[in-house]
Amino acid sequence: MATPPNRPADLPSWQPPSPEARAAFVAALKPDSNGLVAAIAQAHGTGEVLMLAWMNAESVTETLETGRVTYYSRSRRALWRKGETSGQVQHLIDLRLDCDGDALLATVHQDGVACHTGRRSCFSWGLSAGEVAPLEPVLADPATLYATDS
Repeated sequence: MATPPNRPADLPSWQPPSPEARAAFVAALKPDSNGLVAAIAQAHGTGEVLMLAWMNAESVTETLETGRVTYYSRSRRALWRKGETSGQVQHLIDLRLDCDGDALLATVHQDGVACHTGRRSCFSWGLSAGEVAPLEPVLADPATLYATDS
């Protein structure tokens, strides 16, 4: 498990639930046949929906242990520690399970932008003049966010 980045000073320090509580939370999950549950990230304080991703038991456990939101990348088939490449980290404030156990709501403090397109939210697209188009501006250059030193 990667060492989580420092939490912003204005956030309370992360107090992980006990191992027993983490295990009980994971046991309450009702994942799909791939072992995944949908996870919605919502901005703390504003309620803005930032993104939807997927989590498995391992990513939920790591998120609860570290206070840094970790997802499961279906395309890479591996854990995805939000911000590991881009620096756009999500610090966990609260993690809730829906009534069916098949979806999660993560209330987060978002460092920078949430979307790989450089927009604040992944839900920045909609109809404009009868066409699907971005409705929100690019706030961070994706080429800079995902630059590699190769």
